[in-house]
Amino acid sequence: MNKALFLDRDGTIIKEMMSTAAAGDKSKYVTGVDQVELIEGADKAIASAKEAGYKVIVITNQAAIARGWLTEETLHLVNQKMFDLLTQHDPDAIIDDLYYSPYHVDGIIEKYKKESPWRKPGIGMILEAQKKHNVNLSESYFIGDTYEDMITAGNAGTKKILVMTGFGEIAYRKCLDEKLKIDFIAKDLLEAVNFITTK
Repeated sequence: MNKALFLDRDGTIIKEMMSTAAAGDKSKYVTGVDQVELIEGADKAIASAKEAGYKVIVITNQAAIARGWLTEETLHLVNQKMFDLLTQHDPDAIIDDLYYSPYHVDGIIEKYKKESPWRKPGIGMILEAQKKHNVNLSESYFIGDTYEDMITAGNAGTKKILVMTGFGEIAYRKCLDEKLKIDFIAKDLLEAVNFITTK
């Protein structure tokens, strides 16, 4: 079986749209190719994880699709821009797979307006990846910048690493309040991968 690093996208690999607007505000979401910017060291982190024998799989909620602010076609362009930037910086920074959840109960696009086990902290995306890539979840890690990412990791039975990029500081306080145990708290994705590969 394979070991995997399940990575959140926004705030972990690419920069989060750090709007102070409400959750239902378009400015909180990456909705265009021109907004894609790598977090420093993300390319080296992914290349190191690959070299260490890990599958690298992105797991991302994309409620902007349900809200009508992003089409699946544009999402694919955004993801492709991220893939291109990673390999331009380091040819070995290759992501094995990416899963996204377009669902949200407050959506306006009818087919996406629902609860779904594919939406984090549900583990539908992870279970699909586990089956496709033959992943041993107990030997794998989930790395993200939100409290929901850490809950997802717990639900899936992976180890939890919280990064301080994106919404990491807010998530850290929430984890403390909820007494949620984290396996490692990293400055960024690169430090997270260094922790994993040097253990």
